[in-house]
Amino acid sequence: MRILNNPIYTQDIKYVANLSLPWERLRNKKILISGASGMIGSFFIDVIMYRNEYFYENCLVIAVGRDEMKAQERFCSYWKSDCFTFLQQDINAPLSDMGDIDFVIHAASNTHPVAYASDPIGTVTTNIIGTYNLLNYASEHNAERFLFASSVEIYGENRGDIEKFDESYCGFIDCNTLRAGYPESKRAGEAICQAFIKQKGLNIVITRLSRIYGPTIQMSDTKAISQFIKKALSRENIILKSGGTQLYSYNYIADAVSGMLTVLLKGECGEAYNISDDESNITLKDLAGTIAKYVETEVVFETPDKIEESGYSKATKALLDSRKLQNLGWKAKYSIQHGLIRTIDILSEVDSTEFLKGH
Repeated sequence: MRILNNPIYTQDIKYVANLSLPWERLRNKKILISGASGMIGSFFIDVIMYRNEYFYENCLVIAVGRDEMKAQERFCSYWKSDCFTFLQQDINAPLSDMGDIDFVIHAASNTHPVAYASDPIGTVTTNIIGTYNLLNYASEHNAERFLFASSVEIYGENRGDIEKFDESYCGFIDCNTLRAGYPESKRAGEAICQAFIKQKGLNIVITRLSRIYGPTIQMSDTKAISQFIKKALSRENIILKSGGTQLYSYNYIADAVSGMLTVLLKGECGEAYNISDDESNITLKDLAGTIAKYVETEVVFETPDKIEESGYSKATKALLDSRKLQNLGWKAKYSIQHGLIRTIDILSEVDSTEFLKGH
């Protein structure tokens, strides 16, 4: 079964596509989405294409990615649609001319530990040079709004003076480490956004995402939660490579994208918005236990290798305060338990060959 034919997944798409939002702002517009085949980009595209089919939005999606074969496999249902086009593009290089663009969703980034450790240069350049290239194109081609997908990682380590990170908090990051490339470059990406607002008058909003999971995960993803899910799909024991005391905010992909859409369509220019929900705050150990219990396996402990360890976050507590986003009318639908069950149930039915290609 392809993921788009899975009834649980299509429920998620339908739910987000039917939210009470000012969708008319997207009607007859062109939306460029970077990182199109990734966890966030692919779900985002499915929502917009659903709106096109059932609400006649006539919104042209320009899906940007580096791997055309992977994109064609994932988006085969839309490939010949007049409302969909794929652009093979490394955003670290000057962008091809696509004409004017109305909205840009910048969701391309290395987002997992092995990628941070094995491709530190690519991690930094995508978040800085890639962001600059997209901002510059948007500025020169009359974009109405640009959304930058930032991260909880920008807050660094909790200094012990606050329970949850609100959007004004600044924690500690040891910049003289390999692992700092991701959070520091996300911070720099946000700074570039503010520069384009001031100097070019570009309309920009920022979302700071918690740790995201869901059925659009990539098989190459080495985040702890992704590895737990992959073990669960094989009905293997869940491997925990630490004491598991880290306390983090998580979000199911449908809630993450509904938050991004809320910010895109209702947020204030220049503002950053945390996307998280208290029902999805959990320690790593309890997260592993929840997954193992559902698939009837066990949690076992294992020492990480040096590459994995060098890419791990050093934060021991990273909870986000999402009241600012909730004031725009957003609320999460799925608790961590509910979201994990949906993820495992969906991926259990997705063709293994499709999943191995990242859907």
